[in-house]
Amino acid sequence: MVKSMTGYGRGERAFDDGVQITVEVRSVNNRYLDCTVKMPRAYIFAEDAMKGRVQKAVGRGKVDVFVTIVREHGDAVTVTVNEELAKSYAAALKRLQELGGGGVKKRWSAADLARFPDVLTVEKQEEDLEEMKERLLAVLELAIADFNAMRETEGGRLAQDILGRAEAIEGLLAEVEARSPQTVADYRARLEVKMREVLQSTQIDEGRLLTEAAIFADKVAVDEETVRLHSHLGQLRELLSGGGAVGRKLDFLIQEFNREANTIGSKCSDMDVTRRVVDMKAEIEKIREQVQNLE
Repeated sequence: MVKSMTGYGRGERAFDDGVQITVEVRSVNNRYLDCTVKMPRAYIFAEDAMKGRVQKAVGRGKVDVFVTIVREHGDAVTVTVNEELAKSYAAALKRLQELGGGGVKKRWSAADLARFPDVLTVEKQEEDLEEMKERLLAVLELAIADFNAMRETEGGRLAQDILGRAEAIEGLLAEVEARSPQTVADYRARLEVKMREVLQSTQIDEGRLLTEAAIFADKVAVDEETVRLHSHLGQLRELLSGGGAVGRKLDFLIQEFNREANTIGSKCSDMDVTRRVVDMKAEIEKIREQVQNLE
């Protein structure tokens, strides 16, 4: 199945410890693969692994990955008491009271001690980075599956449109082939008349005259071009049926389509053939536009 370069996918999962991860994948057309991952700075360690996974799933396109991480209970933290320091502060306060003389004695509370530097230490609990990376990749897999499903659907529509236009080109090509023998015959007849007019005062062998006319007339025959164009149409169908990343190959093939159509147009001065070539080139251009959207 061929895929479109444009698409969107979303993956979401809530874990038992209250962590919820959402990953969104979006892409637009691009000549090469360009992947950007946007995520909280604390989890930047997983960026390369996520890019590597995207590279396995996408051939080309500008891909943006957005990561959102929400904790149901907020960040896990631990508060510890520096007991020795707290005791030292308490002893120092008691001594100050004694030194102050017979004034009113103040009762120092735990809240008073907590205000002093370094008595309480708040630490964020360390995460298991490897586990977090595996979680991010697991949710990314869900997003990529959704993303690829959308791209395949769109790719199928593009392929059907391209095949329909290829059929139209084949029909126009058949009309050109049917008209071609008459075009050659008409050109040959006109050429013979012109040659007789130019050489009317000169003695020339009749057989030689006919031979030269036939040689020049063959130059307007388009048999080789139509055969090659049929071959290109067959290749187009094979590439589309084979699936995978075929956009670049098809882009090159369409250039060959144009080359053959241009040659047919330049060889034939017949108006009927010219009209069909114009229609053919219009269909080729529409195929080229659609191919630009394929991976």
